[in-house]
Amino acid sequence: MATLFGVPLQALSGQLLLGLINGSFYAILSLGLAVIFGLLNIINFAHGAQYMMGAFVAWMLLNYAGVGYWPALLIAPVFVGLSGVLLERVLIARLYKLDHLYGLLLTFGVALIVQGLFRNHFGASGLPYAIPAELSGGHRLPFMFLPTYRGWVVVASLAVCLATWLAIEKTKLGAYLRAATENPALVQAFGVNVPLLLTLTYGFGVALAGFAGVLAAPVLSVNPNMGADIIIVVFAVVVIGGMGSILGAIVTGFGLGVVEGLVKVFYPEGSATVIFVIMALVLLVKPAGLFGRTA
Repeated sequence: MATLFGVPLQALSGQLLLGLINGSFYAILSLGLAVIFGLLNIINFAHGAQYMMGAFVAWMLLNYAGVGYWPALLIAPVFVGLSGVLLERVLIARLYKLDHLYGLLLTFGVALIVQGLFRNHFGASGLPYAIPAELSGGHRLPFMFLPTYRGWVVVASLAVCLATWLAIEKTKLGAYLRAATENPALVQAFGVNVPLLLTLTYGFGVALAGFAGVLAAPVLSVNPNMGADIIIVVFAVVVIGGMGSILGAIVTGFGLGVVEGLVKVFYPEGSATVIFVIMALVLLVKPAGLFGRTA
């Protein structure tokens, strides 16, 4: 059996795939955080709870209404996004002129409330969500067996991330969004409804979390703690990439997932902390993050 540094290539390939899958979730979630912070200057600590909501909406659609995976992939992000719109209009919009700490504390409280409600109703144990029949099975590659659904997760995540980056960086709407964060009064003078723009931006960032939740549902067990388990790592990814950097969130999300997978092969004990070690090193060398801009 072929090896690399004494590690069988099949085991190495399997861990790289696992790293890419984790990186897909890191990338989408950190992208949503980057959109919200970069354009609204709100540190959205409720992002993990909204990710969990996406998975639960997909599960409830299947078990209560018989609605399968493919419609849920659209319905769940829309539902989570609308809940985000409501949250932004009722509470978050009041905090834009205040220190970032107020937004963090508010969204942290919202996350605790949402997680508590779901835990009380569904319990703490995981609920299964079946892989859709079209994506079941897998493909035999030279060094590994590739499950079809896991390959789909990577492709879908990459497509959504690139589409979001193009929309924000290369379109007129994206230019309005970026301008509204710098000089909202001037943008408003050109007839743009800035408050509505900010509300929809928050809803879109939250919808990305809901989309990631639906993707994760067949891979992970659907449970109220799934967002709390990943959100700290995602915040570390955002800090490494640069707070508010769209490209940084995507690149570091996928990249750190792969690094984490490699560390599990060569030094399994360090896999749980490697991202935080990298974060500390990056902050020492470049406090604004790899893709962040120094103020």
